[in-house]
Amino acid sequence: MRLKISIAALGLLLASTSFASAASCGNTAQGFAGFLAGVKQQAAQQGVNGEALAQLDQVQYDPAIIKRDRAQNVFSQSFLQFAGRMASDFRVTHGRELIAKYKDVFDRAQKQYGVPAPVITAFWALETDFGADIGKSPTIQALLTLGWDCRRPEKFRPQIIPALMLVQNGDLSPDEMRGAWAGEIGQTQFMAYDYNDSAVDFDGDGKRNLRDSIPDVIGSTANLLKKSGWVAGQPWLQEVQVPESLPWDQADLAISLPRAQWVKWGVTGVGGKALKGDKVTAALLLPMGKDGPAFLAYGNFTKAYLKWNESLVYSTTAAYLATRIAGAGKVSPGRGAVTPLDFKSIVALQNILAAKGYDIGKPDGKIGAGTRAAVKAEQIKAGLPADSYPTADLLAHLQGG
Repeated sequence: MRLKISIAALGLLLASTSFASAASCGNTAQGFAGFLAGVKQQAAQQGVNGEALAQLDQVQYDPAIIKRDRAQNVFSQSFLQFAGRMASDFRVTHGRELIAKYKDVFDRAQKQYGVPAPVITAFWALETDFGADIGKSPTIQALLTLGWDCRRPEKFRPQIIPALMLVQNGDLSPDEMRGAWAGEIGQTQFMAYDYNDSAVDFDGDGKRNLRDSIPDVIGSTANLLKKSGWVAGQPWLQEVQVPESLPWDQADLAISLPRAQWVKWGVTGVGGKALKGDKVTAALLLPMGKDGPAFLAYGNFTKAYLKWNESLVYSTTAAYLATRIAGAGKVSPGRGAVTPLDFKSIVALQNILAAKGYDIGKPDGKIGAGTRAAVKAEQIKAGLPADSYPTADLLAHLQGG
C-alpha cells in the first residue's frame, strides 16, 4: 500500500524539517556524512520509510555537481548572446510542429489552465530540447550534495524530502530518479516540490510522469505556470521600439505603467507601428540598456516567468522564444551598439556595489534584480541615463570614485 502525502501535509513537513535551515554546511566532503545522517533521521521522523528511505543509503558527496554549480557563467551572457544561441530557428520550427502534433492536448491545457501552447513549448525547448536531454544525474544525490554546500543550501534542502516522497508515493521509481545536475526532473525540469505540488496525470494512466508522458508534461507545465500567477488571456512580452530620449528611470520591472503612458513617451511597436494607448499596464524591459532590444513586459512575465527562473536573461529568452513560436519576428538588436561587460568586469562591479552597502547577494557575475537596482541608483547619482544596465563607463566611474 502506497503512502500518499497531501500537499497541505507536505507543506507542514517542509516547515518542520529542521535540517532544511539549521544544519551546518561545507564546501568539501568533510562533514557530509554527519549531514546525511541528520537527513536520514529527519526523513524517518517525517514518515519516509521503506524503499524511499533506503535511497539515502546510496548517496555520496559528489564534487562533480559542485564543479557544475560553479561553472554557470552562461547566465552572465548578454540577452542577445544568450537568446541568439538558445532561441534558435530549429526550436521555433520544431516547437510549432509539436504544437500542431499535440494540438488537442495543448488546447485542453489552455482551456483548463489558461496558458497558451507557445509559452509551454518554449520552456520545453529551453529546458531539455523537447525531452531530448532530461539528464542522467542521480536526483537525490544532487540535492544532498547541493544541500550540504554552503553557496545556497536554502534552495536545495527543502527539496530533499519531496524527492523521497516521489519514490514513496509511486510517482517515480528509484531508477527514474535521475535528471539534471541540480536536481530538476523531467522534460520541463521540475524541482521535487513542484513535481509533488503541480504535476498532473494529464493522460489518465494513473501516474504523473514528467519523464515519458508528453500529455503529463504539457498539462503539468501549464498548471505550474498558473499556480505561479499566470492570467489567462493576457499577454506576456511584446517587442517595442523606444525613442532616443525617455525617463529611463521608469524602465524598471518594478514599475508598471499604462500603455497610454508609454505611448505618450514615444514607445511604439515593431517598425514604428502604433501601440494601443489604453490602460493595460506593462513594465519597460531593457535587457541590454537603452540602446539594445526593448520589450513591454506584462504581468504574466513579471509573475510567472520570473518565478520559473530568477535569471533575467533566461526568463527574457524564454518569453521571447514563446513570442517567436507564436509568430513574432526575430528581435531587433536595438538602436545602437552595446558592449556588454564580461564576467570578470561584472564581478568587479558587484564587489564595488556590495562595498557601498547595496544588497546584491554574493557577487556571481550575473546581472540579477539586486545588481540592476544598485546600478540604477548609481546611475542616478552619476547623472547617467538610469536604465539599470551596467556599462564600462559606469564601472570606470565607480572605480575612479
